[in-house]
Amino acid sequence: MGRLDGKVAVITGAGGGIGREATLLFSEEGASVCVADVAEDQGQRTAADAREAFFQRVDVTDPESVEEMFRATVDRYGGIDVLYNNAGIMPADDSSVLETDLGGWQRVQDVNTKGVFLCCKYGIPHLLERGGGSVINVASFVALAGAATSQISYTASKGAVLSMSRELAVEFARRGVRVNALCPGPVETPLLMRLLNETEGALERRLVHIPMGRLAQAKEIAYGALFLASDESSYVNGATFLVDGGLTAAYVTPE
Repeated sequence: MGRLDGKVAVITGAGGGIGREATLLFSEEGASVCVADVAEDQGQRTAADAREAFFQRVDVTDPESVEEMFRATVDRYGGIDVLYNNAGIMPADDSSVLETDLGGWQRVQDVNTKGVFLCCKYGIPHLLERGGGSVINVASFVALAGAATSQISYTASKGAVLSMSRELAVEFARRGVRVNALCPGPVETPLLMRLLNETEGALERRLVHIPMGRLAQAKEIAYGALFLASDESSYVNGATFLVDGGLTAAYVTPE
């Protein structure tokens, strides 16, 4: 028996990275998955590699696109039990408040904050129709910690996702819907490694703050999402679910 047998999950940003690993893991554990992404080639590849999944192109900043994503999933599988709102961006030009322009700021808010809002707005009603379910909103450890190497737009967007998740958790708890914020630490994805490798010493500067001395692997974050999606977390609601290798707990790390 799988931990998600009989469940239907919608995973945004599922074409690559954490979203892809979550799709493969959820499917392996018995779920049927809507692989939702703006990148068609990557999304189709992820869906093809999963046990039971289909690809749906989605722009999470567009209400009509988000609604269509949920309609397609219900038409195919009959309902929805899990929303894993994973889609997000971290542009290379996101920097200090003194340097970030308004257009760059807004682009990040539209995807990271508005995207989660729209997926919850149009997705939660489908969970209510099933008598409940699990919403996993991807925030970040940066919602809890500041950095001198600022990425102001990204940090602000993830703080908003964390607060939004708490509000939704309280609102829908007695109607059977649990909402939690999954807060990963730095993850070894191609995007992050490319950004860090552009500046000499950038990776080392970050690793010194992580007690475990390494970045997370995408699958390690996906396992955290699996727990939140499953009935094993039936009393976990409104949580700030950190999977960060102890980063936010640290003051001085081992030499």
